Amino acid sequence: MNQALQRFKLRSLSALCAGLFASTLAWSLEPFVMRDIRIEGLQRVEPGTVFASIALRAGETFTEDKGSAAIRALFGLGLFKDVRLEVSGDVLVVVLEERPIVADVDFVGLKEFDKDALRKALRESGLYEGQPFDRSLADKAEQELKRQYINRSRYGAQVLTTVTPVERNRVNLTFTVTEGQLAKIKEMRIVGASAFRESTLRDLFDLDTGGWLSWYTKSDRYSRLKLNADLEALRSYYLTRGYLDFRIDSTQVAISPDKQQILVTINITEGERFVVSGVRLEGNYLGREQEFKTLVSIKPGLAYNADQVSQTTKAFTEYFGSFGYAFARVEAVPEVDRVNNRVSFVLQAEPSRRAYVRRINVAGNTRTRDEVVRREFRQYESSWYDSDKIRLSRDRVNRLGYFTQVDVDTQDVPGTPDQVDLNFTVVEKPTGNLNIGAGYSTADRLSLIAGIRQENVLGTGNFLGLELNTSRLNRQVVLTTVDPYFTADGVSRAFDIYSRTNRPLTGEATDYLLQTQGASVRFGVPFTEVDTVFFGAGVESWSVTPGSNPGLLAYTQQYGGRSRSLPLTLGWQRDQRDSALVPTKGWYQRFSGDWGAGGDVRYVRAVYQLQNYIALNKQYTIGFNSEFGFGKGMSGQPYPVLKNFYSGGLGSVRGFEQGSLGPRYDNGAARGGAKKITLNGELSAPFPGAGNDRTLRLFGFVDAGNVFAAGDPISAQELRASTGVGISWISPVGPLRLALATPLRRQAEDRIQRFQFQIGTSF
Repeated sequence: MNQALQRFKLRSLSALCAGLFASTLAWSLEPFVMRDIRIEGLQRVEPGTVFASIALRAGETFTEDKGSAAIRALFGLGLFKDVRLEVSGDVLVVVLEERPIVADVDFVGLKEFDKDALRKALRESGLYEGQPFDRSLADKAEQELKRQYINRSRYGAQVLTTVTPVERNRVNLTFTVTEGQLAKIKEMRIVGASAFRESTLRDLFDLDTGGWLSWYTKSDRYSRLKLNADLEALRSYYLTRGYLDFRIDSTQVAISPDKQQILVTINITEGERFVVSGVRLEGNYLGREQEFKTLVSIKPGLAYNADQVSQTTKAFTEYFGSFGYAFARVEAVPEVDRVNNRVSFVLQAEPSRRAYVRRINVAGNTRTRDEVVRREFRQYESSWYDSDKIRLSRDRVNRLGYFTQVDVDTQDVPGTPDQVDLNFTVVEKPTGNLNIGAGYSTADRLSLIAGIRQENVLGTGNFLGLELNTSRLNRQVVLTTVDPYFTADGVSRAFDIYSRTNRPLTGEATDYLLQTQGASVRFGVPFTEVDTVFFGAGVESWSVTPGSNPGLLAYTQQYGGRSRSLPLTLGWQRDQRDSALVPTKGWYQRFSGDWGAGGDVRYVRAVYQLQNYIALNKQYTIGFNSEFGFGKGMSGQPYPVLKNFYSGGLGSVRGFEQGSLGPRYDNGAARGGAKKITLNGELSAPFPGAGNDRTLRLFGFVDAGNVFAAGDPISAQELRASTGVGISWISPVGPLRLALATPLRRQAEDRIQRFQFQIGTSF
């Protein structure tokens, strides 16, 4: 066979099968020694990349196996659309056809998504400018984009991918989108419900057929994830009310032919209602049966409640864990009497083996230093496993506020049955923010607000903040820095430098002017996991322009226009709420006191606050708040008017003008008082049309309170009271509360203000 005929071709069947056997020989060829290897068809790829990928060298003997391996290796680079091996005499010719390069990626018709966000997603999948074009990646991107539109209830969305060749073997990639209309839930049915009204069951769902607030809540947009959560809420509702055999038979989601309406049908079987007849313990309880019995939440004589069963087994497992038994198994075995519709439970326990923690690993903290996380741990390495301490460690890390998610995973150590590793995985969030905006309240009118806050400076856990407020009545500049671990034991240290200008809360804005400059240092000492004691000292300087205010005229006659004080502060806080922003259960207590121990003004002032929140169910919460203040002059001096308490308005007794209650001067201006009482009660409920969204709530309230002068007795007859309704919204600029109030107890001289609102106020 002459050299002209000694040409053969090896072609890849496809890129997918290239890993198995990418090519076949056109015909059989006797092995030959390669005098040279020549590469043809390259435009951008360097020859060195090709030679480094093929296991062929000049002077070696070429075989069919070596040729097949070379083709597989070149296809594996993902740079070539076609690969051929040809022989010319004793020279091996590698003929390559490069994939085109992506020159540009564009989107047409987008409204629902941001182009830059989609480009970033494509970049992460390997489809972006400068990369070899892969049709399979483009197809996957098209399907993923369609799926994202379906997740946003746009079932009629169309995506067309266009590949346009341009010069120099490049292509432009264009995704043309026709978004279509939103598909909304037209009807939701629960078939098979007889024990409860269908409307009652539908109220459990976050999904619904929409209302006048659906533009905000998006509750009428179908989502499989939301539906699954609603089905779990439905299942929990039945299982906590005695229906042991409840089941969801099927869920049918139908879309109208025009893809604009969705019908959801849920078929259920309720079963019979069961009552708990008894509970008994079996297994090894470490000789502490009586202690475990106190943890049983299951109540004989009442309807079966799956939550009580789950709470009991969880409490048992955690209690075993507090003794180091990380692998304890607890199972609640039901014994069902279907004749009498009764069920009893056998709590079987096997503590297994005791374990200790070998190592604690922290992952996900790319900015926050390891020590900032680890110093919150109460479970230590090389110590016995303690579930209470692990849970407390997780909660303490979570309360730092630097992470959106904190997870703890227990992992066995291979080959050592008595050891475990703990893996703390955190997801960081931005901890710095710059706020520039405007605020408005019925008391302060328009104000400009600016601030910069960094809660985790350079990942150290320290806080740095600068606040500026230009309101009509209260202007301030405050610089604050906090080191939460000033000592290794967790003692915090805070510095404050501030300048404030205050005008009267009532009366004319030009009536008087108080200017306060000061600085202070505070330390916080944690005595328990929920209790912190604060103490500190500072210096304050006051400049007083009394105007026509009788109290300030008397003050300036005694102290002059300028005075100084050296206050010492002492405080205590216990926070057991489940959330500081939207609490639903728990207690909160706070005591703060300051003592003017030096300077021109001598006084003592104390405030005690107590809050309690009770969750009636998933939707309704009752909250109670009480606050008591007391002040007294020292060293024979009267209590300084600059430290008076004020009452009325948001934060105290709604329905009365801000700060207007209590004793008055002859000109009618409120003078405040040395004693204060505030009592509040609120019932919080879902806002109509907002479903179970906790960021937008409707509340009803009853308030009572007043302030009293230093020499006046505290009298219940002098308390003012009001009732009304309001709206709370966790808005992008802060908590917003609006209240419409009607006074229940008032005097003729009281100043009524039925509608009030403010951003950032509490209770």
